[in-house]
Amino acid sequence: MERKRATRRTFNPIKVYCLPEERAKIEENAKAAGKSLSAFLTAIGQGYQVSGVVDCEQVREMARINGDLGRLGGLLKLWLTDDEKTSHFGESTLRAVLSKIEATQNQLSETMAKVVMPRTDPKF
Repeated sequence: MERKRATRRTFNPIKVYCLPEERAKIEENAKAAGKSLSAFLTAIGQGYQVSGVVDCEQVREMARINGDLGRLGGLLKLWLTDDEKTSHFGESTLRAVLSKIEATQNQLSETMAKVVMPRTDPKF
């Protein structure tokens, strides 16, 4: 005998009383997040920060960081090719570039984590 999996629809809903303009704002925010009204309110109620389908500011930040990584990688490649322009660079310069690349990668990872796991601490 197969047991049915419990779904939210089998439990009692939570009623929220609000003014028409409040409801319109909540519906607008849910639409901007690409979620149904129920999914939006469930996420907010559990302490998740719900952002738009793609948070443009964070994507812009990741693109900037990616550009920085590209430039640093170009400098490293130039140094490794024994180009005359970089012949005066010493080991300390190379270590500084590698350190900057690592720091930039960490910055990119932190920004990606904000996009992937946007849970916030409830401030109640």
